[in-house]
Amino acid sequence: MRSLTEQDIRTSFVNCSKGEAKRLATPRNLDELPWDDLDFLGWRDPGAPDRSHLVTERDGALVGIALRRPASRHGFLHRSMCSLCLTTHPGGGVSLMTARKAGAAGREGNSVGVYICTDLACSLYVRGRRLPPSGTRLEETLTVAEQIARTMHNLSAFLDRVTG
Repeated sequence: MRSLTEQDIRTSFVNCSKGEAKRLATPRNLDELPWDDLDFLGWRDPGAPDRSHLVTERDGALVGIALRRPASRHGFLHRSMCSLCLTTHPGGGVSLMTARKAGAAGREGNSVGVYICTDLACSLYVRGRRLPPSGTRLEETLTVAEQIARTMHNLSAFLDRVTG
């Protein structure tokens, strides 16, 4: 992914108002991010733990979506799998993130959801640049390039549901 500026990020959102996009917290360390290893930029709002944001390039344009997740639940012992990168995590490492739909459907309160890595670091997990808390990822027969393509295909299908 190409490096982004704060302005790039703010103007990319398709499922919130311009005012909401202007007020959202953007990552402070944009200059330090491993852009070559990212397929999308994802971050959690440090001031609002239930809010996350995701920006990616799609058909030559930036598309940003605002996401919400339920309040964290503590003490559960199950493992969950991210629907985008297929990384498994223990406990709260995967969250149901919901996005208000774009346009009139979103203004009417319609939303869609996806189970995704809570830290939104799918790109780094797929490339082996970050390990889940369990310390390992399931071994796959797909190449890293094929896993990246699958992750982006899964993200694109979710974006179709948000924008469609």
